[in-house]
Amino acid sequence: MMRPFLRCKIHRATVTDANLNYVGSITIDASILQAIDLLPYEKVQVVNNNNGARLETYVIPGKQGSGVICLNGAAARLAQKGDILIIMAYALMNETECKNVTPAVAVLDHNNRIEKLLSGEQPMQIL
Repeated sequence: MMRPFLRCKIHRATVTDANLNYVGSITIDASILQAIDLLPYEKVQVVNNNNGARLETYVIPGKQGSGVICLNGAAARLAQKGDILIIMAYALMNETECKNVTPAVAVLDHNNRIEKLLSGEQPMQIL
């Protein structure tokens, strides 16, 4: 049996823009994507801490080091500049894999710079 488990997470991302006229997706600074092994066009779940909105979309890489977190298309209606997001990707895992999973977590500061990186080498911490 395969089960969906959290694979990686961007914690406390600050929305830098919302572009209603873009075709769709969420643009994320490429350096953040690389740090937690999140790929372009990978499906993510986005949770808005400010209003409780939840959505699924796919990732578009933004300029490396820019700090960009931009909701595009219809998703732009679910967040405003300055809102705080949690962005998560999941993977299907078998019984053996799910017993040993430790998601990669990038905790961001208010400028969307990685403040702390929790990886497979570190146990998951409650923040």
